[in-house]
Amino acid sequence: MKAFVLERYGSPLREVEMPVPVPAPHEVLIRMVASGVNHADERVRSGEFKAIFPFRLPKVMGGELSGEVVEAGSAVRDVAVGDHVYGYVDLAATGTFSEFVAVDAATMAPVPRSVSLVEAAGLPVVALTAWQALVEMGKVKKGQTVLIHGGTGGVGSAAIQLARHLGCTVATTVSTANIAAAQELGADIVIDYRRDDLAQSLAGTPVDLVLDTQGGATLKASLGVLRPGGTVIGITGPPDPAFARRVGVNPVVRLAIRALSARTRRRARALKVTYRFLFITPDSAALRQVAGLVDDGVLRPVIDRVLPFGQTPRALDEALAGGTRGKVLVTTDPKAVTNRG
Repeated sequence: MKAFVLERYGSPLREVEMPVPVPAPHEVLIRMVASGVNHADERVRSGEFKAIFPFRLPKVMGGELSGEVVEAGSAVRDVAVGDHVYGYVDLAATGTFSEFVAVDAATMAPVPRSVSLVEAAGLPVVALTAWQALVEMGKVKKGQTVLIHGGTGGVGSAAIQLARHLGCTVATTVSTANIAAAQELGADIVIDYRRDDLAQSLAGTPVDLVLDTQGGATLKASLGVLRPGGTVIGITGPPDPAFARRVGVNPVVRLAIRALSARTRRRARALKVTYRFLFITPDSAALRQVAGLVDDGVLRPVIDRVLPFGQTPRALDEALAGGTRGKVLVTTDPKAVTNRG
C-alpha cells in the first residue's frame, strides 16, 4: 500500500510502499477513502510535539479519516466488516495518510447517513474540537454569548453551527471576503479582523466563552472581551498545566509547559477570567452524536477542496497557507477530487 511517512522531524512527508497492517484484537483495518489534513499534522512534522509525543520514526502521519472496514480483530464487537466509519485516531497514534490503516475500533463511529463517505472525513477533528470546547469543557448554556475566531475555517465553521444549535449568540472574526459565509453559517455578530477593533465591536456584549484558534495577539485580546468569570479555550497554545497532567509528561516537560502559559494565565487571573488549553481526544460517543446532528440538518461539513491522495504534502501546504473555507481533504476516490491542479 501507499503511505506518507515522516522520516525526520522537519523533513517533508515522503510517499512509500509498505505492507498492509494486520489489525490487533481490538483494532479494525480500514480502507481509507478520505483523510483530513490539519495544522496539528504540521506541528507533528516540525517536531513541536516531540517532547510530549515522542515517535519512533519513520512513522505514517495523519489523524482523521473516513473509510470502509475490511477486517476486524478478534475482540471487536461493535464494528463489522463492510461498515462505513469515520473518526480521529489521536495525535499519538496517527497513520491515516495511507491506503489502509489499523485503528482502535473504539475510536471509530458510523458515518452520518446524509453525507458522502468523503465529506465525512471533514468532520472528526473540527466536530470534536467544537464539541469538546463548547459542550464538555465550556459547558455553554442557552442565552450565553460565544466568540469564535476564524469562523469560516474548519474548526470555526463547525463551532458556529454547534453554538447556534446550543442556543448561544455567536460572534466571530473573519476576513472581509468571508463575512457573508460566516453569516450563512449562523453567526449573529461578524467582525472583520482586518478592519474592526475586537473590543469596540463587542462593547456592550459581554462574552461568556471564546474559542481561540489563532493564539498570540488574538488570544491576548480575547481575554479582554470576556465578562468576569468567562473562559478562553485555546487550541493553538500555549498548553497549560492541566494538559501536562492529562498526557502524563515527565516533570521537566511539565515545568516547561507551565512556564509557556504562565504569562497568559496571570493575565487571565488579573482580569478575573480563565484560560484553558484544549487538545482533543478520540471520542466515538461524541462522533455518534455529531452524526445525529448532521443527519438532523443541524451541522454540515464545510469542505474547501478535495485533492488526490498522492498530493497529500500539497494538501497540507494549502491548509497551512490559510484562507480556506472549511477543510482540505485528500481522497483515494478519483471521482471525489474537486481540485485537480
